[in-house]
Amino acid sequence: MIIQSDRDERYREILIAPVRTCADFKPMMGQKEPVDLNGFTSLYGSDPFYHWIGLDDPKMFAVHKASGGMTSVYRQVGIGGERLVREVLQDSLGLNSEDVKWGYNVPVLGEDGNPLLNKAGEVKTRRLDLDGRIPLDKVSDGATQERVKAWVEKRKTAHGITVPLNGAVFEVRQGYKSADSKRQNGDLTNATHAIGKGYLPVLMVLSEQMNFSVQTRYRASNWTVLMGDLTDDTDTSTFAFFHDVVGYDLQAFFERQTEAIRSEVAGILSGLLATE
Repeated sequence: MIIQSDRDERYREILIAPVRTCADFKPMMGQKEPVDLNGFTSLYGSDPFYHWIGLDDPKMFAVHKASGGMTSVYRQVGIGGERLVREVLQDSLGLNSEDVKWGYNVPVLGEDGNPLLNKAGEVKTRRLDLDGRIPLDKVSDGATQERVKAWVEKRKTAHGITVPLNGAVFEVRQGYKSADSKRQNGDLTNATHAIGKGYLPVLMVLSEQMNFSVQTRYRASNWTVLMGDLTDDTDTSTFAFFHDVVGYDLQAFFERQTEAIRSEVAGILSGLLATE
């Protein structure tokens, strides 16, 4: 039997551990190594123009640190979120660490668009991995398996997918505010490969932050898009999906752990906003 407090502590650590790395963030400032305040003062203070106009002020270093640190925080929260989702899927569906992994290989292309070959004359490939998977045949509990299968079949019908599906694969994001066409095109390719391999592609966003036009494009390209809202719609809500389909109340976990998580993140943010 899994004790809730132990599970909460483990999940909280999985989520927050990557974010802690942001506490030591230092900007590169165009150098080969990260720069601290002394390095910044030396670098900008010795530049006549920056010195003349006041850009060697320590507050300018704080701005650089905060700006780069903000990007790092978002990235690390995303990494923690991916790891948390995989852990919850394992615990709730009786899966192991290999069950929740999925990816595929693509050929490495040269500048001319043709595949590159290795020394043995074979086509070079690189592996692309998604963030999680539910293989239906690995879900041991019969009632749980039927519940997840019914959800997959419902989404399959909604998208008009005609091939048999063996489960679902997930791309997990903390948010998706940009409209980066390269990322979108990569994800649309992921969806094609997932369906071809018999898996429903699911974009799982933990927050409500996603460009609406990007949402529309993904949904039109056979992605089921789950957002971090608190509705009870398992077709559109990340938290409803976990509660009603996976069988774990992820919303309640965050509500129980809000104070502890916010306290640690506040300390990290304060450090990023400090001059040193």
